[in-house]
Amino acid sequence: MSTLNIIYLSLAEIFGDFKLKDYARKGSSKNLILGLIGYAFVIYFLIKCLKTGNVLYVNGMWDGISCILESIAAYIILGERFNNKKQYLGLLLIIAGLFLLRSGGIPQ
Repeated sequence: MSTLNIIYLSLAEIFGDFKLKDYARKGSSKNLILGLIGYAFVIYFLIKCLKTGNVLYVNGMWDGISCILESIAAYIILGERFNNKKQYLGLLLIIAGLFLLRSGGIPQ
């Protein structure tokens, strides 16, 4: 399983999330369709990842990478911020967790 596929999986999820958020708040059917297309790509990349990695590993990597990428996107694109510095420390711990997951190799 390639880390690149996990990144694509996470980016598809972020795209889908942002479009579905727009649909939920603005009601545009275009955003609903784009959000659903984003999630179709989530399914595609999830299947690619599960061909070579087990669910426990793929899910951990996906959650971590998705959390980091979506947090960066929310910070830059949406201008969202945390309430205190401990929350930013939490993101750093997620990054550390990803390195620990990768250090053991890819379980099958």
